[in-house]
Amino acid sequence: MTGGPAGRATRAAGVTGGPARREVRAAGVQGGPAGGEARAGGGEGGATAGSDAVGSPLVLDPAAQDLLFRAARTANTFTAEPVDDAQVTAIHDLIRYGPTALNGQPLRVLLLRSAASRNRLLPYVSGGNRAKTADAPLVAVLTADVDFHERLPELFPHRPQAREWLADRADRVAQARFNATLQIGYFLIGVRAAGLAAGPMAGFDTAGVQREFFPEGRDEALLLVNIGRPGPDAWQDRLPRLTAEEVIRTV
Repeated sequence: MTGGPAGRATRAAGVTGGPARREVRAAGVQGGPAGGEARAGGGEGGATAGSDAVGSPLVLDPAAQDLLFRAARTANTFTAEPVDDAQVTAIHDLIRYGPTALNGQPLRVLLLRSAASRNRLLPYVSGGNRAKTADAPLVAVLTADVDFHERLPELFPHRPQAREWLADRADRVAQARFNATLQIGYFLIGVRAAGLAAGPMAGFDTAGVQREFFPEGRDEALLLVNIGRPGPDAWQDRLPRLTAEEVIRTV
């Protein structure tokens, strides 16, 4: 990672030996429950938390790799430490650069902070998810804006006719859901990049959440995400991951 353009770029960005390592420690990867889980479960597929990057084809610092992937887990409990607006804004300012078709960016995020808003949500959350959703410092409802095409003249200006390409609502909804789902992946990685844990949940009454929070029909609810610092016994045992040999083919 050192001695060439990639290494210089990485050092310039502060990846090596800087904030990423501090964030890993802050997230509990070293010396805390998450670190124990990473050591116990991070060896799947031949990878271990904090593995040596010497000779690795990956440019990203090993500590950042652990923070974003190997040591990161879906959290089921959280501490009471709040997640503030500055953290959420920083997450968005990072992940907004992920690609979407036509640069449409249909993902929308509704943050539920108050007890009143949480109480509106809980009746529609499945029983197994209800307690942790009630206790999480922050809950995000991730949706697809099905009228995202209205912003295309601004977001995709070199094709001014792009808005008309999506005049058919059925086609537009399919595009909105697909690309917002793509952005959800970026969002979850962004939460981890902030040193936080995410608990994504599809176990909820989608129609009920639609009626309660999005009655006008412009936003389609896709996922709930609990966000915060992981609490005691936050993790289940890590499940197996497929190897490259099982996933990748060449023709």
